[in-house]
Amino acid sequence: MGNENSPMGNEPGSPGSAAVIGRRAAMATLADARASEIASGLAALGNDIAHVELRPVETGLVMLQGRMGGDGAAFNLGEATVTRAAVRIPSGEVGFSYVLGRDRRKARLAALCDALWQNPSSREPLERHVLAPIRARQESERTRQRALTATTRVDFFTLVRGED
Repeated sequence: MGNENSPMGNEPGSPGSAAVIGRRAAMATLADARASEIASGLAALGNDIAHVELRPVETGLVMLQGRMGGDGAAFNLGEATVTRAAVRIPSGEVGFSYVLGRDRRKARLAALCDALWQNPSSREPLERHVLAPIRARQESERTRQRALTATTRVDFFTLVRGED
């Protein structure tokens, strides 16, 4: 347990801590990445990053739930295929990933990135060589999509009629 007097969010493992927020942001970036992007970024860090698979990469189904209006009663929307991986690097950090779909390679690479991100000595190189190029590509695609969408924008206005 943490210090009883400390406000929620200041402890290293609490949901609001900078480390947890940064790790979530890194995993969100990897979730939208291509396996080839992750692999090429990791190649820049070194040819073969030592790691041990804690369990074999496996694919399964998860039930997706929804709520009407965001706060109504939960209902089952359907199933989605996910692939999960868990790895440990020699310094002891354990990385996990769950990715939509059946891409076993992407799940393993994302778990490796998660473990590396947790190690302070490998975090900055990972950010520079793996995450930054992926974020740049994602932002470029978002900007291009916004520009395409903006060309179809219709501005509706109402003319105020004078009183007769």
